[in-house]
Amino acid sequence: MSEDPLAVVIPSWNSLDLLRNCLGSLKRQELPLELLVVDNGSEDGTPAYLEREGVAHVSLPENIGFARAMNLGVSKVGAKFVLALNADTVVEPGAIPALLATLEADPSLAGVQPRLLQLPPEGGERDPDRARLYSAGQALKRDGRAIELGAGEEQAPRYLQAGEIFGVCGAACLLRRELFDQLGGYDESYFAFYEDVDLNVRARIAGRHFAYVPDAVVWHLGNASWMAGAPRPSAWNARLVARNRIVTQAKFIPLRSLPRIALVEAGSLLRAAWQRRFGATLRGKLEGLRRLPAARRERRRLAAAGDPDRARRWLGRV
Repeated sequence: MSEDPLAVVIPSWNSLDLLRNCLGSLKRQELPLELLVVDNGSEDGTPAYLEREGVAHVSLPENIGFARAMNLGVSKVGAKFVLALNADTVVEPGAIPALLATLEADPSLAGVQPRLLQLPPEGGERDPDRARLYSAGQALKRDGRAIELGAGEEQAPRYLQAGEIFGVCGAACLLRRELFDQLGGYDESYFAFYEDVDLNVRARIAGRHFAYVPDAVVWHLGNASWMAGAPRPSAWNARLVARNRIVTQAKFIPLRSLPRIALVEAGSLLRAAWQRRFGATLRGKLEGLRRLPAARRERRRLAAAGDPDRARRWLGRV
């Protein structure tokens, strides 16, 4: 294990060309980094490339999911700060030092997020001043659904202001190691999607805080590995989001919100039917309902260990 203060953990799955760009951008940062790629059974030559380039990595025989891959990666690095990074990201020079300075300056912060911009297609110009946002932090709707602030929007002045946010997007966020050592890291039963929302909720309940650092810029393509490697990616996405959202809501949403949630979930089934993914969405919701007993047990545990109102007070702040 390295003695560097910061480690970068990158789960990878069939995204070699994008991963090359991501790793290249990390070489332009202005501080030493401990780097580990956790490859989820890629079949595009990623393990051989990492071996040739001397990049520290773990090669898995199959895709174990983003959540488990991140937890595995963190268990194998020694730094007290961990940058969770998707393979389809490009990190602008100076971004990681800016994130680290903010996190080190405020011991109450559990994690920080950069200004995530939408990465243009290969060959497109990366202009941080003209790009549209991917995320300026996570926020919660009144029913507990999570959204990425500013997603798809132009960069209005409000998105250039640093400040506290509900939580951080898992595509690129710098976290204190305690989130893994004390809170168990990402919930591995999620596999992918909403695992970052769930960690944000649990951290909030435990009294942790998060901040947005717009001076740090990271580009993100979004779902690139998923689209390249998943069978019927849109259907798999729909199932996992539907399942994991219900489980996350069950852990902390006040009971008075149940009628609103039921209405929203019914509406999502209608949209799914229109978009020809009704079966996948319904399957995900049924899987989520089957997980409610375990979610209720976790709800009681979280309430005994912290204050759910610390997360609930962020509901509807969008």
